[in-house]
Amino acid sequence: MNKLAKLVVLTFVFALFCAPLAALAQDASAAPEAATAVVAAENAGFDFSGLYGVGCGLALIGAGIGIGRIGASAVEAMARQPEAAGKIQTAMIISAALVEGVTFFALIVCMLK
Repeated sequence: MNKLAKLVVLTFVFALFCAPLAALAQDASAAPEAATAVVAAENAGFDFSGLYGVGCGLALIGAGIGIGRIGASAVEAMARQPEAAGKIQTAMIISAALVEGVTFFALIVCMLK
């Protein structure tokens, strides 16, 4: 299984556990038509709070993949041109710091919601 397929499967599994399933539940003791009316009224303003966890998870997964690719590319470039290792390492650290900064911002936004 390639990396994209693994990422898609992981995303669906993560969404399954983080989706707001409680909003879709119905009261079994009420009459079917009454329960439908109550659920329709409650779902008029659907609560997306469970989906913030999915977004947060995707941000963290994306950051991990991105920083991994930055590191792999930097090591490969250093192996090809050892004399430029200092410049490559500096650029790698700056790029990884920028990715981490965006990831922390996304994590904080997800936690505040």
